[in-house]
Amino acid sequence: MRKVIDCRDQPSESNCTLTIAGEEDEVVRAAAEHVASVHGHANDAELRTMLRSALKDEAPAHA
Repeated sequence: MRKVIDCRDQPSESNCTLTIAGEEDEVVRAAAEHVASVHGHANDAELRTMLRSALKDEAPAHA
């Protein structure tokens, strides 16, 4: 099952609305790069652990 992480679920001064979906490792990698470059956090193991714990299962698409 694909995973998703949504910036709207976290407090943000910039009111970021980015959502990233895909395989778990892809989402963690992309989210860590985004959080580091846009939100100014260090892209380190602690951040990736926090991001991994914030992942949710992607809601099924409605036909």
